[in-house]
Amino acid sequence: MKYFDQNTIVFFNGEYIKASQAKSDLFAQSLHYGNAVFDAFRAYGTSLGPHIFKAEEHLARFSETAQKMHHTMPYSVRELIKISYELLERNNFTDAYIRPLIYSGMNMELSPDTKHHLFIAAWKWEKYLGKDLLDIKISDYKRPSPLACDVEAKVSGNYANSVAAVAEAQNAGFDDALLLDVEGKVAEGTGANFFFEKDGILFTPKKGHIFPGITRSVVLNLCKQMGQEVVEGVFFPEDLKDLDGAFFTGTAAQITGIASIDGHKMNKDWEDTIGYQVFEKYGHIVTQNEYDSYSII
Repeated sequence: MKYFDQNTIVFFNGEYIKASQAKSDLFAQSLHYGNAVFDAFRAYGTSLGPHIFKAEEHLARFSETAQKMHHTMPYSVRELIKISYELLERNNFTDAYIRPLIYSGMNMELSPDTKHHLFIAAWKWEKYLGKDLLDIKISDYKRPSPLACDVEAKVSGNYANSVAAVAEAQNAGFDDALLLDVEGKVAEGTGANFFFEKDGILFTPKKGHIFPGITRSVVLNLCKQMGQEVVEGVFFPEDLKDLDGAFFTGTAAQITGIASIDGHKMNKDWEDTIGYQVFEKYGHIVTQNEYDSYSII
């Protein structure tokens, strides 16, 4: 994938500059120790122009996580939203994926650094997982333990296992992976939350070992609006056999259907599942200015 070209503008340390001019330090603490903080959100073209879906929620989370990791955030949430819209305008984007990142500068020690760098980029990204339906495997890699780190924080180091899990899955002929937690319970995808369908009910792992994504919350609220029952609970790999359907949710993945898990195909065609109904409704609200009626729960 190409993330920028010679004309792409990014926001870096208070300035709008060409992406080709943005440079990072090879001695940056975050590069070596994984304490960078990031977030991700999407802009969609609507009848009122481009709209960043759930911008305030995403950037509030970004700022709060930066504070947890002892990064100094130089802008308020409102200022970050304004910067994001300005970035869209300067790149002439209507539909785009936006990625803010804050990281520590040159420092080979483990003590908190005093200089922090803020980078925000936007690019065209139709869907992270690429194809319509995925063949996934249950990974040998596990989600980090909440006893060891804040699993609800979008910290770069938390995703090292996800990178390894994707490589493991793709080397085995799958598209992506599903991670268990350290206790062997179903957790989430490598970069997305997980839902599955059985006998007319949706199920999803409860909070505790998962990253509780904003898209996950939107889907839960959508299901409530639709009158669809969703059970948040504890599940094991044996619960994932003989499913009617399954899907991932996330800013990058949006709503992505799953064709099989460890070679076990879904009982229903994707178009006949509850997940597909959610997929269609989600696509409608992010592009038709209905987002204000679906609050985060």
